[in-house]
Amino acid sequence: MAPQRFHEQFEQIQRSMPDVPLAMGPDDSAEFIYEKGYVLVRDGEDARLVEDTVRAHFTAEPDLVQGNVRRMSPQTNRSGITRIQVGDPGQGDRAGDRPVAHALRALRETEGRAGRRLVSRNHLVSIAVNSCPGDEPVPAPATEQLNPAVAEGAHDPDTAVGVLVIDTGLMNDFRSAPLLAHTDGDAQLKECDDDGILQQYVGHGTFIAGLVAAVAPNTNVTVRNSLNDAGAILESEFGEKLFEAVDAGGWPDILSLSAGTSNGRTDGLLGVEAFMQELRGQRTLLVAAAGNNGSATPFWPAAYADLPDYQDTVLSVGALRGDGEFGACFSNHGSWVKVYAPGERLTSVLTGFDTPVPYVYQHSTYDACRYGFGYSCSCVSPRHTGLLSETGGSSGTKPDQVMFEGFAHWSGTSFATPVVAAMIATHMSSQQENDPRVARYKMLAANTGFAEVRGAHVPALRPPTWRPVPVAPPAPRS
Repeated sequence: MAPQRFHEQFEQIQRSMPDVPLAMGPDDSAEFIYEKGYVLVRDGEDARLVEDTVRAHFTAEPDLVQGNVRRMSPQTNRSGITRIQVGDPGQGDRAGDRPVAHALRALRETEGRAGRRLVSRNHLVSIAVNSCPGDEPVPAPATEQLNPAVAEGAHDPDTAVGVLVIDTGLMNDFRSAPLLAHTDGDAQLKECDDDGILQQYVGHGTFIAGLVAAVAPNTNVTVRNSLNDAGAILESEFGEKLFEAVDAGGWPDILSLSAGTSNGRTDGLLGVEAFMQELRGQRTLLVAAAGNNGSATPFWPAAYADLPDYQDTVLSVGALRGDGEFGACFSNHGSWVKVYAPGERLTSVLTGFDTPVPYVYQHSTYDACRYGFGYSCSCVSPRHTGLLSETGGSSGTKPDQVMFEGFAHWSGTSFATPVVAAMIATHMSSQQENDPRVARYKMLAANTGFAEVRGAHVPALRPPTWRPVPVAPPAPRS
């Protein structure tokens, strides 16, 4: 059974995408979310083979289609992926989609004969990994220093490293923050709801840009608003958005991506296959978040770092807890996560400094860590009551509201990722290294830092300007 917060956030995402019926997979677990009624295949011969096989399967089992003839309706994009309708998206509930499950089952034998993967669910890719980040942002005093603090060094337009952040876009007042003087890109499309309250995940891209700029001053940071619907997008559209982001300004030195999904497999996502193949032929290094599921299940695109064809191309990043000595409770882990960096209670820019803006918490904190850890992690501290946790407010419990006026604390592998991207950029500048992939290997080879994650000793990158946050047992709830 999916945990409470997954159900809470599922409702939030479904409201932001009302025309896309969604289900949890597999079987009401918290592993991933996917589109009901459709499967993904490669365009061309694979699509025809899948369509014929599924038609034959559904004809043999008419109860699956409830007396209706399912007309396959391919929709192709630049990524070479076709959506094929195999059922009525309006049927069933969030716990699963029988036609999609049976379509996948029908293709197993055909895939075996073909020797390649033919079909996939249309997964939801999101910055809200496991349908929520490490936590929600917490206001930080304007007098508090950024963490990591701004490193020494000047910006040189002739040598600045290009970092592309594919995320939610930039807050409208981001230029009020001096830290973001060399940041540009797309605006967040809608920051507040009709009541003037910040929407969930707004500021995610701005916060990331601030981390890059602090750790690596000699960077040109571009933020794209490719992930605007609660930070979520269907896999069938994700590859196209990645292409659009790099087309807008050319392939960057470093691409920082804090989004993805698991899919129950070890061979990647069909929806980004074309993009990943093109990425291999570029000099760009993809630095990707490992995800916040507290799981060893591969999370894509980060897990491409473990595939032989992409080991030079992708670097996957997990999060360390506040003291930097151990893995954060929420961080995904496993051999496919190649490096860890501070990712708990970092301090960066959430909004500019023009006007204070309110935010209502969506999720309540817990009495104990969701993942079984015994320190005062972001699951339990700081205490607050959230709107979604109180069944939309119908229980009569009033959710907590705070005001943001610049800086925030925030946790997640989403934020460990730009820290690593920035450290590679700094290495490129200091060592006059033009190839980000070479810089990555040289930096890791020279790194002497390690941490313990689930009993394993793993490479840990800690920026010189980062300050450890004291870790304590959780305080009792009054």
